[in-house]
Amino acid sequence: QLQLVESGGGLVQVGDSTRLSCAASGRTFSLYDMGWFRQAPGKEREVVSSISGAGHVTYYADSVKGRFTISRDNAKNTMYLQMNSLNSEDTAVYYCVARPAVHLRTNPDWTHWGQGTQVTVSS
Repeated sequence: QLQLVESGGGLVQVGDSTRLSCAASGRTFSLYDMGWFRQAPGKEREVVSSISGAGHVTYYADSVKGRFTISRDNAKNTMYLQMNSLNSEDTAVYYCVARPAVHLRTNPDWTHWGQGTQVTVSS
């Protein structure tokens, strides 16, 4: 099993940058695709970004493309989300997620979730 713990976020100003981290337990971190979801108040949870096990394939939601960068360090079992040019619409609880790599899974569901970390962008 993989356990995920997010850190970072907090209260930032419009236009600021911040970085989220997700530390994973287990020795098979590189066999998991990783990603970030977020849920804003009153809105549905949405995928923000994802990265393949080796880090070669990434995905970004249109709303964050060009502002957010996802990365991972498999030697440290850690994934990151660098968030730049933050605006009020980025205010949300951000969740770290994981699922087995494409050649290891039978469905596309994200099977592991962190507890979430709050990011509040204030003007």
